[in-house]
Order: sequence, then structure tokens, then C-alpha cells
Amino acid sequence: MAGLNDIRTKFLEYFARNGHAKVESSPLVPRNDPTLMFTNSGMVQFKNVFTGVEHRDYNRATTSQKCVRAGGKHNDLDNVGYTARHHTFFEMLGNFSFGDYFKADAIPFAWELITKEFGIDPKRLLVTVYHTDDEAAAIWKKVAGLSDDRIIRIPTNDNFWMMGPTGPCGPCTEIFYDHGDHIPGGPPGSPDEDGDRFIEIWNLVFMQYEQFEDGTRRDLAAQSIDTGMGLERVGALLQGKHDNYDTDLMRALIEASAHATSTEPDGPDNIHHRVIADHLRSTSFLIADGVMPSNEGRGYVLRRIMRRAMRHAHQAGAKDTVMHRLVPALVTQMGQHYPELVRAKSLIEETLRGEEERFRTTLDRGLRLLEDEVSKLPDGGVLGGEAAFKLYDTYGFPLDLTQDALREKGLKVDTEGFDASMAEQKARARAAWAGSGEQADAAIWFDLADRFGTTEFLGYDTETAEGQILALVSDGAETPSAKAGQTVAIVVNQTPFYAESGGQVGDTGTIRTEGGRARITDTRKSAGVFMHVATVEEGEIAPGQTAELNVDHARRSAIRANHSATHLLHEALRGALGDHVAQRGSLNAPDRLRFDFSHGHAVTVEQLAQVEAEVNGFIRQNTPVTTRIMEPDAARDLGAQALFGEKYGDEVRVVSMGQQAGSGKGADKRTYSIELCGGTHVGNTGEIGAFVTLGDQASSAGVRRIEALTGQAAMDFLRAQDRRVSELANIFKVQPEEVGDRVRALMDERKALQAEVADLRRELAMGSGAEAQEINGMKAVLQVLSGVSGKDLGPMIDAQKQALGSGVIVFVADTGGKPAVAAGVTKDLTDKVSAVDLVKAAVEALGGRGGGGRPEMAQGGGADIAQADAALEAVRAVIAGA
Repeated sequence: MAGLNDIRTKFLEYFARNGHAKVESSPLVPRNDPTLMFTNSGMVQFKNVFTGVEHRDYNRATTSQKCVRAGGKHNDLDNVGYTARHHTFFEMLGNFSFGDYFKADAIPFAWELITKEFGIDPKRLLVTVYHTDDEAAAIWKKVAGLSDDRIIRIPTNDNFWMMGPTGPCGPCTEIFYDHGDHIPGGPPGSPDEDGDRFIEIWNLVFMQYEQFEDGTRRDLAAQSIDTGMGLERVGALLQGKHDNYDTDLMRALIEASAHATSTEPDGPDNIHHRVIADHLRSTSFLIADGVMPSNEGRGYVLRRIMRRAMRHAHQAGAKDTVMHRLVPALVTQMGQHYPELVRAKSLIEETLRGEEERFRTTLDRGLRLLEDEVSKLPDGGVLGGEAAFKLYDTYGFPLDLTQDALREKGLKVDTEGFDASMAEQKARARAAWAGSGEQADAAIWFDLADRFGTTEFLGYDTETAEGQILALVSDGAETPSAKAGQTVAIVVNQTPFYAESGGQVGDTGTIRTEGGRARITDTRKSAGVFMHVATVEEGEIAPGQTAELNVDHARRSAIRANHSATHLLHEALRGALGDHVAQRGSLNAPDRLRFDFSHGHAVTVEQLAQVEAEVNGFIRQNTPVTTRIMEPDAARDLGAQALFGEKYGDEVRVVSMGQQAGSGKGADKRTYSIELCGGTHVGNTGEIGAFVTLGDQASSAGVRRIEALTGQAAMDFLRAQDRRVSELANIFKVQPEEVGDRVRALMDERKALQAEVADLRRELAMGSGAEAQEINGMKAVLQVLSGVSGKDLGPMIDAQKQALGSGVIVFVADTGGKPAVAAGVTKDLTDKVSAVDLVKAAVEALGGRGGGGRPEMAQGGGADIAQADAALEAVRAVIAGA
């Protein structure tokens, strides 16, 4: 039986033997189509090639493209797990011709592959063609010998593909497999075509026309081929299965899910495992391609998929986080063909674990609310939109997650009511918002760009320049002049001032004209127009004047040093932590730098020291920092790192610095850091001076943040640290290098004293303790304690259990605020009474809610310590009734 990995390889190798370039799958975030949320077909990465905008060094290609359909027009999320062939993530096998071969070659390629290479029985195959495509029908007859009744002509758009309302388009032919008359369903084009007997396995699109706005079409000069075969579908067929989830790859993930949740893979939890297996793939690949869970855009869709899988894991009985423990199984199955999974493994695991931990804190409460609402509904009822919105707004349940939970019960949601509640919330938010006015001001900058063009930036080569003042803007409108004391945005035709972007802050400085002088406090840009935010200090400034612009040299120098150090830091982190490290944000200011990067857990002290030493090593090299203007693809081929999500034009600026240790010269020379960057940088790495990290902290889920200093700020910091250590050495009367040991010794001493005090406090609290009493044939110690903390109760319960041998213990502690409750039951009595029930009774009497744990040990909290005696009476009643 061929595995899915083998089938993928055989497909790609077949077309490679037939002159096709094997092209890697493009990322799930489309590089060239902002209209798409995710890559959803194999042709997406070739869109510009098909339209003629882009040219490559091959005219035939084959790929196995990773795809996600979970949002927008192509959204299969609701059906995943319940049907045989719906997925949020799937692989699309394809072969492409860009003006090379056409129908006469594409159809024979397909027929030979599926019947000879894959060995599919030709008698089980039939095809569809567009009803006017006599050429394709004739080729099928000639190549495959298919009879007329097995070449079905379809007059609908099912067999006519269009990229959009205008642009390349053409007929297509689809290949179907007949699973046999024992399965319900009719052939394509029949009234019963939605059955499962006849399954489409491959679609061949013949791009031969260009469509125009008036509906007319003309032949394309270069006719092309675009095909798509779902790996999961053809894999199920070749493995003798009728369900994609029964293929070897999906089965391995399902069994991993079953093992992690201690359930059967094919029992009543099968739906849960199918959802988890599918969603594990989509979430892992999205994270590997740079998408992180958030509350908007792609990150929101990712979070929806994650939470749907996590709810199903919870429904399957998982008591702990599950998803991150399944990543190794996925990497084993798919990591060889998709090395980005291997590189990002730790990031994927940490992101899944953190997200599931956060979601589980609200999942139980949300599901209880849902159960309460459902219990009020009649059979076949509809959950109110307001309740569904509360689940979304309070507990983070997307609407489709609630719908999915209700689907299992045969219930629906009032989606119109949900939308109404959502609209009401947005209206309240708009009414309460006090905007900054920036959106209202945006129109003026587009207008200025239309009139004067974009601002020419000169600041890579100079910090002083002359320019012509084109306009002054104040409060979103042009103003004819500005006098001393007024603040305006000054627009000039060219400037040495860097406008804030890419993490680098805007420049400050001065602008002088014959009539006045202004202090520039910030530089920003909108629509390509630089706005020099300035306060006029003397005279009057007006459009039409010639201006001398001077950037604050010392500030710019500090910013450049921090920006260049950020590039070195990025590469050093990749070396220390792994290739999964990618920039997720930065700040390059005059006084410090901040760098956010993808990484699943804290950076250790040792790793930070390694990174700091490596960066300083390249600073001491004092090698030139070079810049080149290149095409984006050429820059990436060179190994340039790009900021994820950044849009790059036809040309990019490539900044290189540092020479790899031990590398040669000339042709053998290897550059340490190569990045696409539009910011300003030092001329030589030595200008950075020094580099000191201030530590590592979490920025968001799966993202860490490092702050650092360079140059004089770094030296000042080190001197201050040295003074502090010297002061401590004097206080402790030790040498500076012994301060750490002395502090650790004091901490150990303090910890020992704290433990001793805690023991004494517990002994004091139990000193006048109640004797064990007998209730319902069981020994019971019920006592109110003071002077102990909630965390002391557990050890006290364990000690009392050991002393009793057999019995029940309940303590109510006055912690100086809210009361804490703990209950313990020896194992021999847990079949009679549960510690959880005892705690719940006590908590309720204390005016609290909840409480939980295990039958032998449980804890909770209350609100009113004055009810302590009543709480013990409630406990006594539970024991007596056991």
C-alpha cells in the first residue's frame, strides 16, 4: 500500500521526468495576492506568471502545494470531521504549463500517471468536459479510448474556470472515479451527483481565453495549463479507502490523538479525533508560516481553528493540554517534505500549549453556560443569539464553535440575533471612541501626493540637504503659513529626515528658511509624503520657501547603531535558538533597541550571554556595512531575511554586515547578516561601539522580546552595574566576584527560616486542635484555623491523614482576608464520601462558589469567615448523610 508521502513523491518525480521544474510549496500566506486570506490552490503562487506580469526560468512546473480553506469564500471548517473529504488543510498536487504545452499533452500526462504509474483501473474512470469543448472530448477518446457515455459534457461553470470577472479563463476537464454501485450517488451532471459513488480526483484547467468587462473573450497568446489533484483524495483511492481520514497519514494522527486522550480511535470519540488530526495540520503549518493567534485577520482564523480542536479534545475527555503533544507525530509524518515544520517545531508546540492553557481556563465555564441554555430549549429548539454572543464576548467562543457544539445535539443558533448583538456592541464601541483624528487627516496626504508626488529621501547618504517647502498642514488641512509658537507638519520635495517605519523611529532636527526657523520633533509619512512635525521657533515659514534641513547627528548616529545591532542580534538569535526565529517587530530608538521574535519559551541566561558575545564579536570586526538594490527574489536567493508580512516592491534594499568566522576571502567570503531593510545603518560595525542585553521577556503568545543598549548607553549601563556590584561587595564585606555566592547563601538562609516559620505556624495552629470525632462510623477532624495561609493547608491535611490512618479532615483557615477551605479523605473512605463534596458544602456556607479537586483531596475559597462554624456544620451533615 502506497503511503501519502510515497504518492506525493511519485507524482512530483513523474512530472520532473517529463521536463517540469519541481517548485517548493509557497507559504500559506500568499505573497502575491492580497485578496486571499490563505493560499487555497496550487496556482496561487503562479498567478502573475499566468497573467504575464512575471516571468520565470522555466515554463513547466510541478508542485505539492499546502492549502488552507477556513475562512472567506473557501471555508470548509464546519464540515471538517463529519464528512469523508472536507479539510481545513490539504495538499494540492499539480502540474503547470506557462505557454508551453496544452490539451494535447496535459490529458495524456494525466491518463498515463493515474492508470500506469498509480495503477488505477481505467474501467473505473470517467471524465467531464465543458459542453462546447469538442477538442478535449476528442483527445480523451483518442488517448483513453473512453466511450461517449464516459465523457460527460457539463454546460455549467463547474467545468469552466475563471480567475475573476476579468482575466485568464478557460474550460476544464475533471477525472472521476466510480467506487461502485453499492455506494449511493449518480455520475456528475445527474440529479444524484452529490452522492459519494463518483468522486472527482483531478481537475485540469485549460487557460485559453482572456475575458473582458463587456463579457467578450479572445484567445490568449500563450495558452496554459493548471491542474489540481487532492493528495488526500487520491491517497484514499490508492489505499482502497473511501474516507480521507482512513489514509495512513491521517490515521497516524488520529491514533496519536486517541493515545493522548486515552480513548479509542474508532469509538464514540472518532469525530473528535478526526477534527483534532485535521486542525493539528492547519494550525501547525500556519504557525510555521508566521501566523500567530490573535483577535483579527489571519490570526483570528488560526485561533478559531485551534479552539475548535481544543474543544473536541476536551469533549474526548482530555484532562490536560493535548495539541502540543501531537506535534512530534505530525513532524514525523510530514517533516521530511516540509522542513519548515522541523524548524518551527518548538515554536508550534509552545504556541499550541500556551493557547490551550489560556482557553481551558474559560472552556469549562463557557460549556456550563451553554449546557444551561440548552437545557431550557425544547427538542429541535434554537439557541438565542444573545446567549451565543455572550459565549463569544465573554468566553472566547467563536460563533462556529458554538454551532459545532450544538450540531452534535441536533440544535441550531439564531445567527441573526447573534449578528444583532454584535452590531450593538460595535455601535457602543464607536460611541465611546475618542479618535486621534489621524484617519480623518489621511485624505490630505493622498491629495498632496497626487499634486506633488512622493517625497524623495536623501538620508542614506547625507544628514543635511536643501529642499523646497511644498505645503504646511495643521489639523488635517493646509495652512498658508506658520509663525513662532505654532506646530505644523512641513512637506518638502526632498529630505534627509528618516520617517518612522520598519521599527526605526523618525528623525528630529531643524529646518531653516530666509524667513524663519523650526524645530522638527518627529518625522512620519503617509501615502509616500514625509511630514516633518515641527514647532516654529522664530520668524515665519511658508510654502514656496527654500529650506535647509539638518538632522540631529548624535541622535541619528545612536539610532543607526541600534538598528544595525538589531540585524546582528537577529542572526545571533537564529544561531543560538534555531532557524525558526523570525522578526515579529522592533523598535530602534536613540536610547535603546527592542526586538520581538518568534520563540516558544524563555531565552536562558546562557543563551543570552552567547548571543551578546557573538554580536560584540562582529562589532569588533569593524567590517563595512553594505547596501545593494536588488529584485526581491534575487535577494531571497542570496539568503536575505525578510520581515514577515512586509510588502516589498519590484526592488528592495539589501543590507549586509559581518563576515562569518573562519570564512575565506573573495568568492569564498560568507556574509553573516543579510536582510531586506529600508532603514539607516552605520558605515562599519565598529561604529556600534558595544552591545548589552537587558533581558528577555514574553511579548505575546509564542513571541519573545529582548531589549538592549549600544554605544555610550551600553557603556553607561555597564559602569552603573559595576558601581552597584562594588557597593554590594562593600556591604557584604566580600570581593566583587563573590557577591553572587554571598547573595545565594543569604537566599538559602532566608528560605530555610521561612520554612521553619511555616512549620511553627502550622504547629501553633494545630496546637489546640480538635480531637477526632466519629461521624457516621468515620473518624473526622473538623477545625477552624488561624494564622496559616491557604497553601499551608495541603501539607497539614496530609500530615493529619497519616496520623489518623483512616478518616476525614476538613480545615477552614482564616487567612486574614477571604477564608480558605481544604478537605482530605483517606483512600479507604473515598467510596463513601468525596473531598470535593465536602469542600463545595463548606464553600457554599462561606458565601463562595465552586471549589474542586480529587475525591481524596480538594480545596476552595469563601467570602465570609464569620460563617466558619456554619461551614463545618454543613460538612458534618454531608458526612452524616454519606
